[in-house]
Amino acid sequence: MATSAVAIIFAQKKGILYMAVSVFAQSLLQWHSESNSRILPWKEEKDPYKIWLSEIILQQTRAEQGLPYYVKFISKYPTVFDLAAAPEGEVFKLWQGLGYYARCRNLLFTARAIVAQWQGVFPQTYTELLTLKGVGEYTAAAIASFAYDLPHPVIDGNVYRVLSRYFAEPTPINTPEGKKVFTALANKVFDAQHPAAYNQAIMDLGAVVCKPKQALCNLCYLSDHCKAFNTDQVDQYPLKLQKIKVKERFFSYYVFLHKDQVYIQQRTHKDVWQDLYEFWLSEGPAPAALSSLLADEQFVLEYRQNIFHYKQRLTHQLIRSDFSLVRLKRIPALLKGPGIWINKSEIHDYSFPKTIVSFLEEIPYF
Repeated sequence: MATSAVAIIFAQKKGILYMAVSVFAQSLLQWHSESNSRILPWKEEKDPYKIWLSEIILQQTRAEQGLPYYVKFISKYPTVFDLAAAPEGEVFKLWQGLGYYARCRNLLFTARAIVAQWQGVFPQTYTELLTLKGVGEYTAAAIASFAYDLPHPVIDGNVYRVLSRYFAEPTPINTPEGKKVFTALANKVFDAQHPAAYNQAIMDLGAVVCKPKQALCNLCYLSDHCKAFNTDQVDQYPLKLQKIKVKERFFSYYVFLHKDQVYIQQRTHKDVWQDLYEFWLSEGPAPAALSSLLADEQFVLEYRQNIFHYKQRLTHQLIRSDFSLVRLKRIPALLKGPGIWINKSEIHDYSFPKTIVSFLEEIPYF
């Protein structure tokens, strides 16, 4: 492996000639050419719509988890026109289980904007891509480099990890200063002549070789010059400041049933799971009206308390949920709005957060 900082290497991969102009980029592209066997359907894709879709799905999501969703979306909506024309409920239903539902709202909003404002043609510059809702610096760089071969380095968790170890950079990655430092490092080693190949290579290396735990340093083409590896400090990088305290919340769900119907309501306020459906919810102590209803035999046929428990961890929240079942003789005024009564057979036509989906999978009432 060459040692000169301006070494030039040529490597053949699928008929494309790569030239790197730094030891880092040289080694990275050599690994990409010779040993990168990571196969994903969006790799080497040039269609900006498919690249954008994959990147939105992969935000805060592992590739292995996002892959089946990408396949479903491409099958259901092969073009941005198809996605833009899709009913909101249908799109949310297809997204169900992937979490971080703001991404889904942004996905649909942006698809419609691309059709309405851009005539279905994605913007072709980094700056214009940044104007799209839900598209930040990383996603704009990914689309620009993969679709249009523009020289913009991507910087995601994998890139942070590779760079922090290679340079043994002590600046915490989750700070404003860290963003500046690692942006400078990313531009320093970036191969602007082959942006798509370079960006794909560094993300794949971080995913399959320079892993968060049990990094495969013996397989890494960068190890000769990796400061963390050569000082036996790989597990110490990247550095992060202490995480934000996690807020704990307690949800009490009441599954109201009347004959063959079940009561559901949509979360419309700006909070977790916005626009998704759920059962009747009490966060904190039960309101007096609910307690009175549950004790009223004129309305309640059966009340089974805490039949299911579920814990869901979000970025800065831990939500503990309990579910109780209430069969009603007749519908009280409390449950005549703002939610809706639907047939139990229709419940899988609605989009629910993971917590509710887990209940529906475990409790055999639906």
